[in-house]
Amino acid sequence: MDTGTAEPARRTDSRLSTAIAIARLIGIMGIVYVHAWTGRTAEELAAVAFSWQAVLRTMLSEVFGRSAVPLLGMISGWLVVSTATRRDYGPFLIGKARTILLPMVLWNAIAIVLVGAAATFGDLKAPTPSSIGWTLNELVPLAHANDIDVQMPFLRDLFVCMMIAPGLVRASTAWLALVALVAVAWSVSGVHVPLLLRPQILLFFTAGIAARRFGVAERVAGWSVILCALPFVVLIAPRLWTALLGNVFFDAHPHAMAAFDLVFRLASAVLFWRIAWGLAGSRIADRLRGIERYGFLAFCDHLVLLWLFGPVIGLATGALGARPYPAYLLVQPLLVLGVTIVLGRGLMAVSPAVARVLSGGRLGSIPA
Repeated sequence: MDTGTAEPARRTDSRLSTAIAIARLIGIMGIVYVHAWTGRTAEELAAVAFSWQAVLRTMLSEVFGRSAVPLLGMISGWLVVSTATRRDYGPFLIGKARTILLPMVLWNAIAIVLVGAAATFGDLKAPTPSSIGWTLNELVPLAHANDIDVQMPFLRDLFVCMMIAPGLVRASTAWLALVALVAVAWSVSGVHVPLLLRPQILLFFTAGIAARRFGVAERVAGWSVILCALPFVVLIAPRLWTALLGNVFFDAHPHAMAAFDLVFRLASAVLFWRIAWGLAGSRIADRLRGIERYGFLAFCDHLVLLWLFGPVIGLATGALGARPYPAYLLVQPLLVLGVTIVLGRGLMAVSPAVARVLSGGRLGSIPA
């Protein structure tokens, strides 16, 4: 490659890497909206589902949160191609256990101790250890999702995907398509097989590998934002309506809703990837990329923070329905991110080794 083409290629690679970091940050912040503190029980939320504040919460959750799992899953699949083809299986799997499985278990343990203590000795209404089986499943969600850290099945299923990643990245396109079809059928069927708690993650992971193989990320980056937004805009209205109707509607049409959910999630991922690509070429790209190094820590700690501090801030703002609550709802991702940055920098100052483990290898030294 001559110097005339090498420099544009380096700029494209750099922007692609920055876009991936920004997309991960968008996805993780969107997850916070899904788990945002409301001060209401599930029954109370269902009773006020069509109030304007509940609609706002649903909109934020659906618009930003539904893109999170496909974005993060596809990015993981896209990135794994490089490491899975370069490293032997043993070192590859040990590395993924260290950066995915270990921080998951440690953060689950932290959640059990801190949230359980606040519920046992304080006024927090939260799950507490009820049996050895509950505690073990809370540490490593094997049979069903966690009760406290409800986001952790993503990391659990992602690690399962990593176990077969070396085979997937070397598989033919036909085999990749077959795996994706199996994941679709499994997701839509609703059959519970604890090998994967959320089989759609395998679909998105496989799609990320295919996207790397066929240059899909770069192609979508070349599309207009309007074109990328069109499927999302078409699908968002029925998605919001069904979400507001709640579990009764989902339970009545489980297979159709599971299929619709997959399509909507993919449409969301396309739009937010295009937005991330645009931001990667903006003046704030470097700042966003610097913040993203705290993203994994925010993914792991945000529910602990929301369990412990959500009700405390809620004393001032009130629960969903109170006049100040919408402002609190809107800034919850920023509050989580701010506290996480402070926590991350504190961990790096006290013990870079601990910071490295709890952040899945993303932190470890304070940048100059």
